[in-house]
Amino acid sequence: MTKANDQDQTAATSAERGRSSRAKLLAAAVELIPEVGWNAVTTRLVASRAQVRPGLVHYHFDSLPALLRAAVATVLEDVLSDPLAAMTAISDPAEGVVAALREMDEFQGDDPASVLVTEAYLAATRDPELHAVMARIVIETRDSIAAWLREHGTGQPEAAAELVCAFFDGVVLHRALGPVPPAEAYLEPLRRLLAAPAPEGDTR
Repeated sequence: MTKANDQDQTAATSAERGRSSRAKLLAAAVELIPEVGWNAVTTRLVASRAQVRPGLVHYHFDSLPALLRAAVATVLEDVLSDPLAAMTAISDPAEGVVAALREMDEFQGDDPASVLVTEAYLAATRDPELHAVMARIVIETRDSIAAWLREHGTGQPEAAAELVCAFFDGVVLHRALGPVPPAEAYLEPLRRLLAAPAPEGDTR
């Protein structure tokens, strides 16, 4: 009985070490991509930053690119989740978009998360698997925005959701180049963009 318990405990400890090593590798990749650039990240560099043996990279991931894709997915989902939650908690579309933009204040275009996403967008033009990973996350987010806009009466919600996503990307990119207006300054233009369609026959 004691031997079985010891074996179970050893297996549990081994699983915990495995989860810890995998998390360390992901965290190291997240740090290194914006620091050195996508193409300069190597297995040895990631292992050194994570303080694990280089062989563990290929033990936990199929390849170095697979690790980098997983790191991007983790960051992109995290970057989008809070703004999406803030937006969809509000019934007024324009105010919801402004609330999401406020949630994105930490992303100034030159911060590590913004640089990582920019690096990943470029890498995705050459890596079909990374392209598929990022496309899935972005499309799911866009579909959620479209559903929320449809629920609150915005005309052509799919197209409007695409514009909202492009708006967020553009603001973050422009922040890296120079000052942009505060979130509240976009409220009235957004009201016009996201207004409910006029009643049929209204020619105003």
